[in-house]
Amino acid sequence: MASLARLPGVGERTATRYAFFLLAQAPTLAAELGESLSGLHTAVRHCAQCHNLATAERCELCLDPRRDASRLCVVEGLPELIAIERTGEFNGHYHVLHGTLSPVRGIGPEALKLPSLLERVTAQSVTEVILATNADVEGEATAMYVARLLHRLPQVAVSRLATGVPMGGDLEFVDQGTLARAVRDRRAL
Repeated sequence: MASLARLPGVGERTATRYAFFLLAQAPTLAAELGESLSGLHTAVRHCAQCHNLATAERCELCLDPRRDASRLCVVEGLPELIAIERTGEFNGHYHVLHGTLSPVRGIGPEALKLPSLLERVTAQSVTEVILATNADVEGEATAMYVARLLHRLPQVAVSRLATGVPMGGDLEFVDQGTLARAVRDRRAL
């Protein structure tokens, strides 16, 4: 149970429930689960192109010929990639940085997957890069840093995800910073 409780979002009570569930099942379930977990680090790796998770050298998204290789969406990590992919609105390729700039935590540009990003944009026919980092201090700093690097490349348009009022949100309850950004970044209809 102690091992299960070390998983994120799993406390002692949930770990106990998982353990009792596994004990109540046929032993094959626990064996299958253990086998899957023990082979996890050998079966899954980072895509050589975008740094997404993959079971081969390149991930399924990079290998999909239906995706628009001229558009690249830069994300902080895998949860952000999954969130954007779930929308069904983006049909280009991704580049996963695996972090954000954070001087406080000692994370500088060398810790991110920036050299491979610049190499991809230069070597491939990328015409647009969408910076999809989180709208927090570290995400904003990372987006600005990456934008400065990309603005050196004349053939690339750099954009940032829009932020603002959430769907169904009442303006009176939106925080001041979000509302100010929504007004500043408004678009014509």
